[in-house]
Amino acid sequence: MTAAQPILVWFRDDLRLSDHPALHAAAGTGRPVICLYVLDEAAGRPLGGAARWWLAQSLRSLREGLSAIGASLVLRRGAAVRIIPELARETAAHGIYWNEIAQAAQEAIAGQLETALANIGVGAESFPGDLLAAPSAIRTRDGRGLRVFTPFWRRLRALGDPPKPLPAPKALRPGPDLVSETVESFQLEPTSPDWARGLRENWKPGEPSATDRLRAFLAEGIEGYATARDRLDRAGTSRLSPHLRFGEISPRQVWHAARFAAAERAGLGPDVDKFLSELGWREFCRHLLHDEPELATKNLQSSFDAFPWKHDAEALGAWQRGRTGYPIVDAGLRELWHTGVMHNRVRMVAASFLVKHLLIDWREGERWFWDTLVDPDAGSNPANWQWVAGCGADAAPYFRVFNPVLQGEKFDPEGSYVRRWVPELARLAANLIHQPWRAGPLDLASAGIKLGSTYPTPIIDHVKGRERALAAYAKIRAN
Repeated sequence: MTAAQPILVWFRDDLRLSDHPALHAAAGTGRPVICLYVLDEAAGRPLGGAARWWLAQSLRSLREGLSAIGASLVLRRGAAVRIIPELARETAAHGIYWNEIAQAAQEAIAGQLETALANIGVGAESFPGDLLAAPSAIRTRDGRGLRVFTPFWRRLRALGDPPKPLPAPKALRPGPDLVSETVESFQLEPTSPDWARGLRENWKPGEPSATDRLRAFLAEGIEGYATARDRLDRAGTSRLSPHLRFGEISPRQVWHAARFAAAERAGLGPDVDKFLSELGWREFCRHLLHDEPELATKNLQSSFDAFPWKHDAEALGAWQRGRTGYPIVDAGLRELWHTGVMHNRVRMVAASFLVKHLLIDWREGERWFWDTLVDPDAGSNPANWQWVAGCGADAAPYFRVFNPVLQGEKFDPEGSYVRRWVPELARLAANLIHQPWRAGPLDLASAGIKLGSTYPTPIIDHVKGRERALAAYAKIRAN
């Protein structure tokens, strides 16, 4: 063993330099550091199209950040359990460091990798890095994970603040020059057609952008968050979710920055507490995923296995395209297609509409979100869909059917959100924009609307849809 033998740092969903325990430990050894990202598309759930676009930009940002402190980013494609031992042999690596991901597929790969490295005499070290607390820290007396958020959140808070974030290395001792693929060779971005224009207009992936967004939100946006976060016509959310999804910022960084803001500014306590509870919900979903690896495909409540879902490709397509005839639902699906996100309140309304008004299996909606979201978290996305459907952990009762008209009138009272994303309705008055079918002939004509032509009529009546959903639910309860 010599001081020239490098440490190889394997990056995964942690595309940052700050608060990166594996990178911090590697820098502390004083050895050369090789930074590696492996595009292992057979490991876990393959990314959807929008997330692949984000990954490409995030890798470019990480490469720039590493270059600024003297290191390069090596890109390889294939099975990590094969590529990493090969690279360890090629470079005579002293050890391999990585941050843990508390998900079954990733833990299995890490275990296989540790065995493969041990077989060639290379040390492996892993570090906690993607959660505020390990799943093992919050269990019931019989060792199970918690299924209800409120006691989970209470237990998480009782653990105290997580460890403070680690600083980014100021400099890294470079490793040897190695053959690397390019971000372009990964073919992560769309070309024919290039549908990512809206993503480019709305987002700048990467750690510097994540840091700036958190700082700006805590300085200017968090006041009133507890109520403003539900308003569709205001910039009331942090928009940090895709940055968290790809580990461009850590939950520990968000937590401590928010706590500092509350300490510095009197009166922010309730807003910061609500903001942190949203971070806690992400944590809750991740812990749930740790215990339920089939979260995206299997009902957590087995009674829903007998639910009489409808296979209606036409209705599903109308929902996906934002052509249901319900403006708030359609605005959300169009926002999603253009920007890669959908406002959280609308996510609930749109999901409820699919599974309850249309009786379409929640898994269809979850798959659509997985492909079109830039923030498709492996825990939150399926857990939230199961929550809305009524079959998940801490689930909303099935009889809670969101009324899309009332939701629009309450959270988009002037119709600003709908006007932006459903421009064919832009000239309707606020009292009609969430229910254009109630507009009279003169109102429609003056707004340039022909229902059924320029904008669809509702594909299902709300009252009838709700009654049908409750009847279907009654059937599985009776069995």
